[in-house]
Amino acid sequence: MGPFKGLKEVRRVVEDCMKNIHPIYYIKELMIKQELSKNPALANEDWSRFLPSFKKRNVARKKKTSKKSVEKKVYTPFPPAQQPRKIDLQIESGEYFLGKKEKELKKLQEKRSKQEEVSETKRQERAKDFEAPEEEVYENKLLKKEKKEKKERRTRKRRKTKRIRRRKITR
Repeated sequence: MGPFKGLKEVRRVVEDCMKNIHPIYYIKELMIKQELSKNPALANEDWSRFLPSFKKRNVARKKKTSKKSVEKKVYTPFPPAQQPRKIDLQIESGEYFLGKKEKELKKLQEKRSKQEEVSETKRQERAKDFEAPEEEVYENKLLKKEKKEKKERRTRKRRKTKRIRRRKITR
């Protein structure tokens, strides 16, 4: 360590170790500086060209997955019922006793029915693209203005009749 300058170097190395930077980088740098200080020709020059420059690498960190709240299951001393075997299910459905050709025919029928369902849904989706959008109804501005004026006249007339009725009631 040596003098105060050496203590500063040691402190820097230790602090960076705590920041998860490996000390080998600093050790290598210190060794090069020590060799350069021995050479009288390079003692007063800039040593940055001799020192190694390490690039920081952004290492992908593991993303923490948020734990979903799992509800605690109620403890039951009895194990769950045993699941039926594949053969048992085939016997129940009657598929076990069918021949190879009959099984293949059944599979083909199921496959075709699924294909028809999928094709129907796709056909409906494509048909949506060809439906005409709702258009705004064109209305003549002059007619619109006349309707508005008529409406205003009616409202004025109603207000007037209401006032007259109120006066009659109060008298």
